[in-house]
Amino acid sequence: MFRIILKALLGVLMRVLFRPRVEGAEHIPGDGPVILAGNHVTFIDSMFLSLVVKRQVFFIGKDEYVTTPGVKGRLMAAFFTSVGMIPVDRDGGHGGVAALMTGRRILDEGRVFGIYPEGTRSPDGRLYRGRTGVSRLALMTGAPVVPFAMVDTDRIQPGGAGVPRVHRFTVRFGKPLEFSRYEGMDRDRYVLRAVTDEVMSHVMRLSGQEYVDIYATKAKASKATDHATAA
Repeated sequence: MFRIILKALLGVLMRVLFRPRVEGAEHIPGDGPVILAGNHVTFIDSMFLSLVVKRQVFFIGKDEYVTTPGVKGRLMAAFFTSVGMIPVDRDGGHGGVAALMTGRRILDEGRVFGIYPEGTRSPDGRLYRGRTGVSRLALMTGAPVVPFAMVDTDRIQPGGAGVPRVHRFTVRFGKPLEFSRYEGMDRDRYVLRAVTDEVMSHVMRLSGQEYVDIYATKAKASKATDHATAA
């Protein structure tokens, strides 16, 4: 009940302040397991995605968002869990496996799971190489993948920090992608890469971003090294 009320209130606030454009929402199946896979340009992408999709969207988030002590911590926990975040310790040695298994459980329950194949926010607004978790989930569960693009949300919260600015944004959804032709091949790394690249090509067309064929984490590490060297 708290989730429903909070989503309704935030939805009204979002429509009044940011006047989002939502394109292609009809491509999201009304029931059954669905993987929403898209770009990630700022911290608030997950909240906006949850608010524009009628079905509840579950996604993975850092467990520190719900384990912070005190009143602020409780408010953060209530907010993030209400918008569908499932806390996972992604920094541990088995963080990737835990996230994958959590996504599989959500899909096996016939729900909607949101994922950012880049694995982290883009450091510069470009679209980076996708990691194969999205293809593993699609092949293990048989769930269709609906690509999506967040457009101009980085203008609302540049760099993912600070007070959000009022700016219109767009969320575009593409047609569902199904990969039944690869059934039983979820351990084949070439198939996983091919499926992931296909998903990312659709995200690129929807977002209009420049594509960079390296992982975003590598780009961030390189940027940090350059800054340290310059200092």
